[in-house]
Amino acid sequence: MKNVMDSAALSRSPEPEAYTNRKLIRPSLTREQSRPPEAVPDRRERPERPGGTKKVPPPEQTHAENFYYQKQMQSKTPMVVVMKDGEQLHGVIEWYDRNCIKLNRVAGESNLMIYKSCIKYMFKEGEQE
Repeated sequence: MKNVMDSAALSRSPEPEAYTNRKLIRPSLTREQSRPPEAVPDRRERPERPGGTKKVPPPEQTHAENFYYQKQMQSKTPMVVVMKDGEQLHGVIEWYDRNCIKLNRVAGESNLMIYKSCIKYMFKEGEQE
């Protein structure tokens, strides 16, 4: 079977039209592309601002969350904390840190330390949705 395929491949002659020379067409260069590489500005770099000042990046943390907790702690505002599973916890925020808050509950219920990652949202008790 191999001999049949080899002889068939050898018996075919290449068509002369298939191997014609093709002209390579190049687009013309614009002025910016024709400048030397050091003269072309890098796209990632922005031009200087007037006055030579750079824009200051925004701060990593705005401390808005800390301000909110401080305000609610000082005024001892009754809060409703809604957990991701839908459970609602009522109480006053006693303290907080980066990962959790401590909720003092009313009516003799136990106080809770709640991870912030488990909280869906919270609101003041008087502001029912």
